[in-house]
Amino acid sequence: MKTKSRKWAAVVSSVGVLTIAGCGATTPTHTAAPSQPLMVIPGLNGAFQDNFNPYSPSALSGTLGLIYQPLFYFNLVGTQTYPLLGQSYAWSNQNRTLTVTLRSGAKWSNGTPVTPQDVVFSFDLLQKFPSLDGNGIWKHVTSITASGSNQVVFQFKTADVPFASFLLGQTYIVPQSIWSKIPNPSKVTNAKPVGSGPYLAQSFTPEAYTFAANPNYWGGKPKVATLKYLDYTGNQSATLALTSGKIDWTDLFIPHINRVYVSKAPQYNHYWFSTGGTNMLYPNLKNPLLANLAVRQAISYAINRSQLSTVGEYGYEAPATPTGLVLPPEKSWIDPNLPAQDQSFQYDPAKAVQLLTQAGFKKNSQGIFVSPSGQPLSFTLNVPTGWTDWDTDCSLIAQDLKQIGIAVTVSQVSFGTYYSDITTGHYQLAMSWSSMGPTPYYLYQGLLSPGNPGNFEQWSNPATTAALQAYHNTSSSTAQHQAIYQLEKTFAANLPAIPLIYGATWFEYSTKHFVGWPTANNAYAQPAPYNYPAEAIVVTHLRPR
Repeated sequence: MKTKSRKWAAVVSSVGVLTIAGCGATTPTHTAAPSQPLMVIPGLNGAFQDNFNPYSPSALSGTLGLIYQPLFYFNLVGTQTYPLLGQSYAWSNQNRTLTVTLRSGAKWSNGTPVTPQDVVFSFDLLQKFPSLDGNGIWKHVTSITASGSNQVVFQFKTADVPFASFLLGQTYIVPQSIWSKIPNPSKVTNAKPVGSGPYLAQSFTPEAYTFAANPNYWGGKPKVATLKYLDYTGNQSATLALTSGKIDWTDLFIPHINRVYVSKAPQYNHYWFSTGGTNMLYPNLKNPLLANLAVRQAISYAINRSQLSTVGEYGYEAPATPTGLVLPPEKSWIDPNLPAQDQSFQYDPAKAVQLLTQAGFKKNSQGIFVSPSGQPLSFTLNVPTGWTDWDTDCSLIAQDLKQIGIAVTVSQVSFGTYYSDITTGHYQLAMSWSSMGPTPYYLYQGLLSPGNPGNFEQWSNPATTAALQAYHNTSSSTAQHQAIYQLEKTFAANLPAIPLIYGATWFEYSTKHFVGWPTANNAYAQPAPYNYPAEAIVVTHLRPR
């Protein structure tokens, strides 16, 4: 059983002025939804706690997206940007001023209108209670003010185009009339939430809770009348419920899914494991041996990524590419002049041996390469215990490297120890994730920006820092692409982190009762029920069969 869960929500805007028409959050006209509820397992949890507080880390699934909305949703698996409470936005003042025009006619579920004052209040609440400001918004902006009857103006300290994503896509708007009366927003469970989203909280028990379609929703009343979220704590029992036809939507890891799930009702049972980021082998670049480019290149050539994909990941997660870009979603960002050798990996143990030999390494009596100064290429590879697919991947990597003369000992440690070690640099090699957004900026900003928490390998280079800053300062798509081209070329050539395989977003669905699900051929939103606010985009695309 796979026990890990990797959930990403990084988003970033990539154009200076954006106006979106024909919002994808609305659905085609169909007959009224029947009483059949959409049955959902929103991950494996303990008993549910009655908590619809958008500021709580333990809020129930659906709180963010179904009830409360941000201004926009940026699709991480496609190219769409959905206007939610915002309708359009524009940069000015040398990219230090961001003006958002709000949607006309949006209402709270109690029937009162959503106003610019509600938006400003929601951001001011983060300033008043800094513990709620997880994205550090008020470290980047100097003021947020209402302008006229339908605009909100954000003033930045400096040009900061990518950070707009946190404002637009990751800050949820609440009604001032209600939350201004709450002494401490982090201390309430908000059992009767009033939001702007497509659903209302209807009922709750520790075993199940339901949402009902919001008749006042600005996008029109959804065609799915009721959603029912069920509590399952074990993978086996959840899989049984899914395969027996009791569940419409979930995110389970199921080995041999075609046999276990699809074959039970192939006309209805489906899955799509979209790419959820790039999993990397991180070398600690403070280690002199791993700081040697020839060593990193040799390690890369020696790894059989196809075997990681088929054996460790059951064929669900494809081999990554040298740029680290998430493909296919980010294919439009690939430099058309990128050298062929930087676009795909080769499995070539002989090349790995050749590189080490040319760099002055020689094998000792144990068959391990030793540096000219006498240091053996012997490393410990850290991985969280219980992450069974990664545990297998790391064992395969150790076998591959042993064959060329690099000794690797796999160390399975508790997640707390693992995460503490990779974020503080107390490791040699580690398998881990990377960031993801609708453009590759977040990947490279996380990997290559000095001091960034995701820069596990501790890379620092003036050229890549300058390219990140160039992207940071501009709202020009052309200039942003040029910055990314430079970053991907440098990354592929230097392998500061070594891409392995793509991470998958588990997503199983049934078309027995509802149709309109996202697929690889229609990747209109992130598909898992824990992807917020994407789950609201998914549900408002669905209709009864």
